[in-house]
Amino acid sequence: MQPTFSTAPDGTRFRDLNGNGVMDPYEDPRLSAAERTDDLVGRLSLEEKAGLMFQTVIELGEDGGLLETPGAISKSPTSTVILGKGMNHFNVHHISTARAGARWSNNLQRLAEQTPHGIPVTISTDPRHAFVENTGVAFSAGPFSQWPEPMGLAALDDLDVIRSFADIARREYCAVGIRAALHPQIDLPTEPRWGRQAQTFGYDADRVSQITAAYLEGFQGDALGPDSVACTTKHFPGGGPQRDGEDAHFPYGREQDYPGGMFEYHLAPFREAIRRGTAGMMPYYGMPVGLERGGQVIDEVGFAYNRQIVTDLLRDELGYDGVVVTDWELVNDNHVGDQVLPARAWGVEHLDAAGRMRMLLEAGVDQFGGEECVDLLLDLVRSGVVAEQRLDASVRRILLVKFQLGLFDDPYVDEDAAESLVGNAEFRAAGTTAQAESVTVLRDRDGTLPLFAEPARPRIYAEGFGDAALDAYGERTGRPEDADVALVRIGAPFDPRDDLFLERWFHQGSLEFPPGLAVRLGRLAEHAPLVIVVNLDRPAVLTPLVPIASALVVDYGSSDEAVLAALSGRIPPRGVLPVEIPRSMDAVRASATDVPDGTVDPLFPRGFGLFPRGFGLHPRAQAPEPAAARQ
Repeated sequence: MQPTFSTAPDGTRFRDLNGNGVMDPYEDPRLSAAERTDDLVGRLSLEEKAGLMFQTVIELGEDGGLLETPGAISKSPTSTVILGKGMNHFNVHHISTARAGARWSNNLQRLAEQTPHGIPVTISTDPRHAFVENTGVAFSAGPFSQWPEPMGLAALDDLDVIRSFADIARREYCAVGIRAALHPQIDLPTEPRWGRQAQTFGYDADRVSQITAAYLEGFQGDALGPDSVACTTKHFPGGGPQRDGEDAHFPYGREQDYPGGMFEYHLAPFREAIRRGTAGMMPYYGMPVGLERGGQVIDEVGFAYNRQIVTDLLRDELGYDGVVVTDWELVNDNHVGDQVLPARAWGVEHLDAAGRMRMLLEAGVDQFGGEECVDLLLDLVRSGVVAEQRLDASVRRILLVKFQLGLFDDPYVDEDAAESLVGNAEFRAAGTTAQAESVTVLRDRDGTLPLFAEPARPRIYAEGFGDAALDAYGERTGRPEDADVALVRIGAPFDPRDDLFLERWFHQGSLEFPPGLAVRLGRLAEHAPLVIVVNLDRPAVLTPLVPIASALVVDYGSSDEAVLAALSGRIPPRGVLPVEIPRSMDAVRASATDVPDGTVDPLFPRGFGLFPRGFGLHPRAQAPEPAAARQ
């Protein structure tokens, strides 16, 4: 789909977005983004300004059409939020095909042309190139190329791969009209139990800073432009030190503390993100408890509500002048079916919605995530509680990004090109290679790996692997007694919960496997060499598995095919641990929430992996044996 152009008397082609037959400065492609922004801010009505300050979820209709009824997540018909509320920033969830995503994007942009100044829509997304499917965190790849979770990218310890991933993801996003990424997530997960670690890059602050730079380079380039995806880096000032590892989406996880005095350590990657020009920044839900900085007690309210954090630290001290968007639903409760998720107004639960919005504005945020209560903001301005000039400051930052991305000049995408580029064979192959290479071998007793060298078609007893993947390597048998090798693939343990909305998708609580698991797997090991593969979305306590496994391996988001390619050596694994593996839950409970490598006598230290250069060398020639091997 192509935009409609007009021609100025001097021959300049432009989009007449307000339909007045004149090339106004904000429509003039020859002017700078800043000049065009300044012109447009002065033209906007109060209603248009308010609409710009909200970003919420809307969903695709059938085959890329516009959804004109409330959806599973979205609250209002699409035309209501764009034409009625003047909103033009939307977070997309499920995309069935690249063509549907591109068509939907074009339909949104065409609808947005009907608004008074034709402000184009910015479509954003949470991560969607890996395996996790969690409405509050990330989406599985679907039509896009599939890669390991960010923790797996970190396990590769290869900045070139991360930069390449970010560039491929950028190209796929742009093809379907997604021009904003609600990532990278550069929190340092120093609390081993925290439920959002899979989307982080581990907790080595220096290395995560380097990864942040490579990631932003791949998505944004040297500066935002028509080929960029604008990144919102999160969650400032670092969401990793959650008390007891409970996540701040939920009331029982609202506290964040720093018993080790490591607040500045967690800031390091954000300093690099600012230096590299991140377009956006998102504070986390958590509220700091007992935190002092520079002799000043930090208010115990959620970070987005905290002026000391957003304005004094982020804006004034660190010099950040980009967009600050809140995490989702800080103002209103979220009701889905018979479940509710309370507004994450931690520390200010006593305030009503108007009071919360006012406090967020006073803290210094620019955009309300997951909200569409535009009338509430209008009421605050019309009643004199909030000055219209306060909105102007935020609107200017928000519009500047739209102009830098080139959306005012051409927001449309080619559906055919999207279908051919997104998830193409080259991108999928690169993703599969990264999945396999990120696999980390922690134990290889008696040279069990690589598998399947002898016999040519072994008999395999397998749990957690599909038939199609196994068939490339051997014959499945249902009896371990008949097997040449036993393969078991399991997830890291967690405590299932499902009281609050979203809760069942978050893996929280104990890191210990149920005691019967090791007993059962030990019986399998009596019949055949046992290879155990654990998917690490959190650093599970693997201690009881070490004595019974001929090989103990972890992945961070890999298909069955990729895991087997790694175990067989077809794509040699070279992953190293981006976090340490604790020896016990007692060690976890005794560790300080904010301290990296904080558990006593870890089972496997951060940075450990037996085959960091593939299967070419014997592991003992490359790395010392972990403490587990001394058992």
